[in-house]
Amino acid sequence: MNNRKNVYAVYNINVLLGVEVLAWLLTSRRLRRLPPLFAVAVVILLGVFAFISLLSPPITNHQLYHTNRRSLNTVLGARANVQNEIVFRVPKHGGSLIHELWSSSNSKYYYGCSNSSQDFRPAELKTNPDWYLMIATSGGLNQQRTGIIDAVVAAYILNATLVVPNLDQNSYWEDKSNFSEIFNIDRFVSYLSKDVKIIKQLPEREGNVTFPHHMRVPRKCNSTCYVNRVLPVLKKKHVVQLTKFDYRLSNQLESNLQKLRCRVNYHALMFTDSILQMGRKLVERMKMKSKDYIALHLRFESDMLAFSGCDYGGGEKERIELGAMRKRWKTLHKSNPDKERRQGKCPLSPEEVGLMLRALGFGSDVHIYVASGELYGGEETLAPLKAIFPNFHTKETIATKEELAPYSAFSSRMAALDFIVCEESSVFVTNNNGNMARMLAGRRRYFGHKPTIRPNAKKLSQLFKNRNSMAWEEFSSRVRTLQIGFMGEPNEVRPGRGEFHENPSSCICKYPNANLWEDSISRTQDTIGNKYSQGFDTNKLTSEDFDEQLAEDEHDIFDHLDHTDNKKLL
Repeated sequence: MNNRKNVYAVYNINVLLGVEVLAWLLTSRRLRRLPPLFAVAVVILLGVFAFISLLSPPITNHQLYHTNRRSLNTVLGARANVQNEIVFRVPKHGGSLIHELWSSSNSKYYYGCSNSSQDFRPAELKTNPDWYLMIATSGGLNQQRTGIIDAVVAAYILNATLVVPNLDQNSYWEDKSNFSEIFNIDRFVSYLSKDVKIIKQLPEREGNVTFPHHMRVPRKCNSTCYVNRVLPVLKKKHVVQLTKFDYRLSNQLESNLQKLRCRVNYHALMFTDSILQMGRKLVERMKMKSKDYIALHLRFESDMLAFSGCDYGGGEKERIELGAMRKRWKTLHKSNPDKERRQGKCPLSPEEVGLMLRALGFGSDVHIYVASGELYGGEETLAPLKAIFPNFHTKETIATKEELAPYSAFSSRMAALDFIVCEESSVFVTNNNGNMARMLAGRRRYFGHKPTIRPNAKKLSQLFKNRNSMAWEEFSSRVRTLQIGFMGEPNEVRPGRGEFHENPSSCICKYPNANLWEDSISRTQDTIGNKYSQGFDTNKLTSEDFDEQLAEDEHDIFDHLDHTDNKKLL
């Protein structure tokens, strides 16, 4: 009520002032000096104005506020648009780093080595002919790969004959392929014959089928654990099958067992000739487009986003869809998107990956091969990345449907094709630390230390959040600073740190002059950190920063995702 009275008071004062001005003009000498007809016209106009003012309703506070607000928003909006255009405009051309973008000149100091030492006992001297170990792997292609590798080592520890592992055919991906349809089974058996005796199927006993005893070992079970838990059962039952066999062997083993892991992973376990031929054909087509190309493993499918519990700006629709999917994991804690992002557990969005790569120095002319399933949000999600890197390719764009037909109905075979193209790329980039990313990172270290870029998501999350408040030059400089130690350089990660398949340090040997390089690179990293962090609020870089994303337990979030028993979501 008081506000309304105030409005009417202001209105009445304005009317009175108008009347006073009219009276002053009527009595003014200046008005009398004007020509008579002109003076009469002025008086009539002023009178009409006063009459209209008296009839018009008063302007309320609400109207005054919104009129002023609209004007203010128009001005501020115009200023903001101009500011955004000037402040954060992504350039088409990349910048430059202190080292080569496409390769590491320091890789020449290291080489892969996995031969056993003289005290490693061969299979013919240690295998008990009456003990058989069977393995049921779990998850998708690369998680099953870890199970196969560790199965060989487990058989060696137990002095048992290994039966070629069974692949998981009931997981999320529902791929019915068997071992010989994905991997070269003859090479697998023959290459490892001196290390472990391997047979393709369990032999019959006196014409009867032998049924194995099923059991499960704890995750990350070490050699002593296998001897104490499995060996007594093996002695009694003779045939044991270990179920859910993924990451059931410790990350930390003695050197000879780690080298056996490497012989399996990097030499014995190869894809079938058909898969290799198609994969190499895709690589050739990518290299025809550009001698150097980036392979990006863009793990941005709905199952990954649901499991991570992160928020990607899709509003209520996203929360409902991913929340419903998240219920399939009953043991998950309540989602806290902000906390997950601060801790670096959210996969980068396609746009964030593109911005990171541009900031590191890759220009719009770079060709990118993307390995991915069906992305959440589809083309709308991919659009920002394609705008930054228009030379965008997938196996579906560089091969015909007819060429992919033998593989397209089998997720593991399609994943194997992506694996080959990613392995052969000049630079491999991942927006997560999942199974395929770890496997490829370790393989690229072993075969020449080709660059593998892992986002320092924990440190980059805040930078991406605030990017519109800074100039591109500042943003790109900060990205380069935070990515030191995450660019795939040799010795970024301390030996023994991280999951072994990603950092196979027991299988990486150094040439004699590598020690001189290690001293120089340590000094260089300090120089780089100081150069890029001047004027910015960044933490001092230490060796712990370089390998903080490779803590042994951090990969469990992705493993749990892959080995779910739930059926494929509709």
